[in-house]
Amino acid sequence: MQDNKQLIVYTDGSSRGNPGPGGYGAILMWGDKRKELSAGYRLTTNNRMELLAVITALEALKKNNIPITIFTDSQYVVNSVEKGWLKNWIKTDFKGGKKNADLWKIYYKISQPFSIRFVWVKGHSTNPYNNRCDELATAAADSKNWLVDEGYENVELKKDHRGGGLL
Repeated sequence: MQDNKQLIVYTDGSSRGNPGPGGYGAILMWGDKRKELSAGYRLTTNNRMELLAVITALEALKKNNIPITIFTDSQYVVNSVEKGWLKNWIKTDFKGGKKNADLWKIYYKISQPFSIRFVWVKGHSTNPYNNRCDELATAAADSKNWLVDEGYENVELKKDHRGGGLL
């Protein structure tokens, strides 16, 4: 049990195919309280689900100005924030066709009231919280009770297929 001065969050994303059906899982822990979140999407990517897990966890919060440690097995998410890549993407308005700009803009906006630290954990290992997030994410991806990832289907997918005549 940790003290009530810090929120601990674990997140994971999954995609069956990349792209394919996907899902995310998140666990929020505040003292002895625990909340699990998950949802599935009919067509998305693993990186989008990794990031959406973080966004959804932050959107579930009722308090601002609290320190948060987010544990994830996504080096994409950890490095984008901790190495300052996101700050550069924001400054250049995602020029150069950076993927997932829609989600990164949401993350950036909702993360501002918090002090967030990301910690990478090895996926599919001995961490029970990461393993539980993986279970939540894969179950959501497999559920066929899917939402639509509009940012992927209406933006990213069309970008990827420009000139290909598919969309």
